[in-house]
Amino acid sequence: MDWSPFFSAWELHGRFPDILEDVVVGTEAKKLFADAQQLLARIIAEKRFTAKAVIGFWPANSVGDSVEVYHPAGVKNLDALSLPAVSPSNPSKGVRPTVLKTFHFLRQQQEKPADQFNHCLADYIAPKASGRIDYLGGFAVTAGHGVEEFTAEFKKVHDDYNAIMAQALGDRLAEALAELMHKKARDFSGYGKTENLEMKDIIREKYRGVRPAPGYPACPDHQAKPPLFELLGAQAATGITLTESNAMFPASSVSGWYFNHPESKYFATGKLAKDQVEDYAARVGQPIADTERWLAPYLDY
Repeated sequence: MDWSPFFSAWELHGRFPDILEDVVVGTEAKKLFADAQQLLARIIAEKRFTAKAVIGFWPANSVGDSVEVYHPAGVKNLDALSLPAVSPSNPSKGVRPTVLKTFHFLRQQQEKPADQFNHCLADYIAPKASGRIDYLGGFAVTAGHGVEEFTAEFKKVHDDYNAIMAQALGDRLAEALAELMHKKARDFSGYGKTENLEMKDIIREKYRGVRPAPGYPACPDHQAKPPLFELLGAQAATGITLTESNAMFPASSVSGWYFNHPESKYFATGKLAKDQVEDYAARVGQPIADTERWLAPYLDY
């Protein structure tokens, strides 16, 4: 578990475990941590929370700033990781796999130095024109089954402190489960088996690959969750449901993609100009006004 965000939730800022010795908030942090350990022990002993997870990988290629995900049965030479490129002059050339889903991503538009480029998550998947099949992973995890019920018990007796504590621990356990499943995904992909990382290195994400989540800075559109959930069969596997605004329930849940490219990194798309929003709306296939509503916090106009 990464405890640093736990303290941030209580507005105690600092990196764990150093925060426990902080001259300003150390005393309060120690008390909070002791209470959290006590409640966590109770959660485990009474089996209050149930953790569920699902992960998957699919053959994929990027097409511009989008990523096509293919049905494995429709991709030939899968073991050789090769896909003959489709030539514009000879469109019949090569394999034409069945596209299961297409995920659309956004590119940074801010000015950058000459030796830097504007990132897009699609950059981390081999282009369709390369003639090579790549893979895109996905995941949905939750530690939230039981959190609401446990919290309600505290609220019923007006114990707001432990009600908030239970929710905060649910969130930390969900993130810990996401970290565990990412490790399993890296091992499944092969390269993770050679890792030799201490827990502090894992928490600081000093491993290959990223797991960005829809709605976060690198991919701010929550509309990507329903197709991701469909691919994973996430609701049946984990019991996580999506609201009309694509929020996850239970709240102590995490979902996203796995990008295994060795140069993949987290980044923020930043503000978006109207030209990219128009292009994105066309790729998604929806009116510009709807796209602007979903991306409202990121618009630069």
